[in-house]
Amino acid sequence: MQPSKQPLPAQPSEPSAARSLETVAATSIQNLNSPDLYFNRELSLLQFQKRVLQEGQDPANPLLERVKFLSILGSNIDEFFMVRVAGLLKQVASGSTEVGIDGRSAMVQLAMIRQEVRRLSEEAQAFFRDDLLPALECEGIRVRDYSSLNREERAAANEYFQKNVFPVLTPLAFDPSRPFPHISSRSLNLAVVVADSQGIEHFARVKVPDTLAQLVPLVPLTQPIDSPGSPRREVSFVWLEQLIAANLELLFSGLEIVESHPFRVTRDAEVPIQELESGDLLETVEEALRQRRFASAVRLQVGVNMPDKILDVLTVNLALDPQDVYRINGPIGLTRLIELHSLDRPDLKDKPLIPHIPANLAAGDEDIFARIRKEDVLLHHPFESFQPVVDFLNKAAHDPDVLAIKMTLYRVGRNSPIVAALLEAIENGKQVAVLLELKARFDEESNIEWARMLEDAGVHVVYGMVGFKVHSKIALIVRREGSLIRRYVHLGTGNYNPMTARVYTDFGLLTCNDDIAEDTTHFFNALTGYSSYKRQYRKLLVAPINLRQRLEELILREVALQQAGNEGRVILKMNALEDPQMIQLLYRASQAGVKIDLLVRGLCSLRPGIPGVSENIRVTSIVGRFLEHSRVFYFRNGGAEEVYLGSADLMRRNLNHRIEIAFPIENPKLVRRLSNTLSIYLQDEAKARHLQSDGTYVRANAKTPFRDSQLWLMSHQEDLLKIAKRPLSLGPRRPAKNGTSDLHGRT
Repeated sequence: MQPSKQPLPAQPSEPSAARSLETVAATSIQNLNSPDLYFNRELSLLQFQKRVLQEGQDPANPLLERVKFLSILGSNIDEFFMVRVAGLLKQVASGSTEVGIDGRSAMVQLAMIRQEVRRLSEEAQAFFRDDLLPALECEGIRVRDYSSLNREERAAANEYFQKNVFPVLTPLAFDPSRPFPHISSRSLNLAVVVADSQGIEHFARVKVPDTLAQLVPLVPLTQPIDSPGSPRREVSFVWLEQLIAANLELLFSGLEIVESHPFRVTRDAEVPIQELESGDLLETVEEALRQRRFASAVRLQVGVNMPDKILDVLTVNLALDPQDVYRINGPIGLTRLIELHSLDRPDLKDKPLIPHIPANLAAGDEDIFARIRKEDVLLHHPFESFQPVVDFLNKAAHDPDVLAIKMTLYRVGRNSPIVAALLEAIENGKQVAVLLELKARFDEESNIEWARMLEDAGVHVVYGMVGFKVHSKIALIVRREGSLIRRYVHLGTGNYNPMTARVYTDFGLLTCNDDIAEDTTHFFNALTGYSSYKRQYRKLLVAPINLRQRLEELILREVALQQAGNEGRVILKMNALEDPQMIQLLYRASQAGVKIDLLVRGLCSLRPGIPGVSENIRVTSIVGRFLEHSRVFYFRNGGAEEVYLGSADLMRRNLNHRIEIAFPIENPKLVRRLSNTLSIYLQDEAKARHLQSDGTYVRANAKTPFRDSQLWLMSHQEDLLKIAKRPLSLGPRRPAKNGTSDLHGRT
């Protein structure tokens, strides 16, 4: 199967709402509030999931990486239901008449989401069944049904069950004396019907343990990978729930097993945190986590063969509408496929990335502070190593001249070397202050553990700000240098997490710029003390204070330049674009003739290509090996290019309800490097899809070899500083003969 060059299915819409592009243009040029100008954010998110599935379907990707993309799809859809669908269900339950910027009510959106999710699920299961399983089998990796096992294989599997699975299982009955058991979110279960000696049937639930391997190996996997030329070692697996179902008589001795069927529940994860009424935010977040376990169910996944009588028991006791039941023709819970990716088969995976260490950090005995004093250091992860950031903090922890360390932490991860450096700094007598955002969704429990550990060690820990999430990525080192106090700053677009820094694309800046250092000091004073956060910053753009205002000013400046006969040019790279105010401003800039490229990985509510409104806007989404996570804001500024990097997407929540930071890149070499990096992304035709005015995403019909921007960036970091800077345009993007190019698309 070749990568599709055809449009993705259009976003579903009500037939009565279907309108021609000409009609939309005619009615919207003077009315930028028209719902016709905006894509629905939820359906746009599902379009992103479609692009993730496409990466799994692409045979150009290594086989186990295709498996990984299918697992990522399952995880993304889970979160979509836990957050987005849960919110819409609450709107409907409350009787809210609120509509989105596309004019659709919550009820209409839910109907469209259900339709699209079923279509996506069916396509994913068909791909797994018809393409992925045969491809895996050709490579000696078999995912078997228990019913297909021979006598010896069943005996081995059943022995594994008795030794490893049976002791963990707890059957829970449901009858007048025992209430319906709690079904935890995202847990896989078996609905079991048993009959007693009198033929009376009873219902029970058996949870499939998520602490055990979900794919049970039928042969040992401890053997080393085969050497070249040796016979290939084959491995076979059976799904854990099938193994449990085949041995239920051991759990219900003396009873007849009538039938069993797998099912999976997804619950609402958006539990409100009552910050204003709280005397202790940490305890409040802990209580919210406990409440999340018992939140309302929002989705029930069942096998295609589950009978209505069992389904009725589940839907009634889970208080679910039948519309929220999804029948699955295949394994329930595709996230579990990630276990196959851990197989020792490097021939079926991407080649390992060895991150580049910048020359100005790799050579000589000069310490990192001296390097930063010479010039700002820009890092592009994962193409460049995250280790210099860890070294920066480790050096600060042990340097006798360092007096204080301050930083924000959002998603830290497990076994964090960042936290280890902070703990060592405390041991070495440094003053350490950390703002650790407890409200980082799905990382709350981990962050609570880190908060307690840091506090116990003597770190000054702040949990966040009332009414805001602190999403900024910033660290400050205060150092005595002779008679001076110098401040060093790290600013980033991604989290202080070395694990995600290997798979997310992000930028980081190391600087000792006096203005940025001064801004950073005031920023931390506002976070940890009573200093007003609504101060004037010299260089930093801080939401919700001046980030929106300054971005608007920069876009309007391009409009003024365009109207004065100069070339207006804007390139914005982000994860999501949803803020109506920013979208309308981009529409106005397009109407003025400003050429705009938007690199938007995920949801995009802006509708490009509408005559008279957005014909000068092009939207590109890149989905590849690494998760595109960096935020870059580029403005041509009449040739005196201006670039900001930051932590914020152009969404209302980021610009209005989070503490975010965007920071300028002022070194001309680094500005040139960033503009060249953007040009590489804009020339991608291997992993890029382009948003059309009807809501579809298409790949280019390029006749030349495709360029994979991420693959190019893996091996050309040094080249980026050697590419001559030229004027920017929206001209055709032609592949370079020598592997380099500029924003014209010229070599």
